[in-house]
Amino acid sequence: MSDLPARVLVLANQKGGVGKTTTAINLGTALAAVGERVLLIDLDPQGNASTGLGVERRDRAVSTYGALTGDHSLAEACRATNVPNLWIAPSTMDLLGLDLEIADHKDRAFKLRDALRRLADTEDGQRFTYVLVDCPPSLNLLTINAMAAASSVLVPLQCEFFALEGLSQLLATVEQVRANLNPGLSIHGILLTMFDPRNNLATQVVADVREIMGDKVYETVIPRNVRVSEAPSHGKPVLLYDLKCAGSQAYLRLASEVIQRERRLAA
Repeated sequence: MSDLPARVLVLANQKGGVGKTTTAINLGTALAAVGERVLLIDLDPQGNASTGLGVERRDRAVSTYGALTGDHSLAEACRATNVPNLWIAPSTMDLLGLDLEIADHKDRAFKLRDALRRLADTEDGQRFTYVLVDCPPSLNLLTINAMAAASSVLVPLQCEFFALEGLSQLLATVEQVRANLNPGLSIHGILLTMFDPRNNLATQVVADVREIMGDKVYETVIPRNVRVSEAPSHGKPVLLYDLKCAGSQAYLRLASEVIQRERRLAA
């Protein structure tokens, strides 16, 4: 989508607790650390990505809600974070009511796409090379908006027994969006998260997902790591909280892998 400000990657999984927001924060930070200019759009009403990057709730007067309703532009919602090269458009609980507010709008599935296109026409929009969208843990209108605006979808998948069951539903939604709203949408990759090598089931899940999904699965696997869990309570990505821990190093590898895939797509 050349009329959008950057490559738009949506992080989506209708199942909660799979590391989606943690990945949005830390992948964004890792991409920024290697010189990319990243905008993280928080579309989850819980606003955990915003909190995890140190944006207090009292400081979210302009948010993604306003950008989707048209009360504000996305450029107005964007704000710098403590991470160089990383900006965020924070969310508020107002997003909970957005489905009902725009349900009768003909362009209800394209609110984010249109906001991103307007952003691309501004100087602010020209600065970004990647836009990451953190979706709510459901396949609602917010997630559909994200997919309708996206270049591709990154799917965090927890290494647990029911992982593949939820994946099939998400892939079906991606196919529906591709068929009806966004023909260019693709699966960028599937990211295995919260991996514990001491757990035989986790190892089996990794093998099963790789067998079924092939090269759609990233080589990088995110380990279960205490420092990753601790970092959000300090309002920091784990790369700022503890750069040398296993989780930080995994997200740096993931950023490299994402960039490599992007280069292959562009070739």
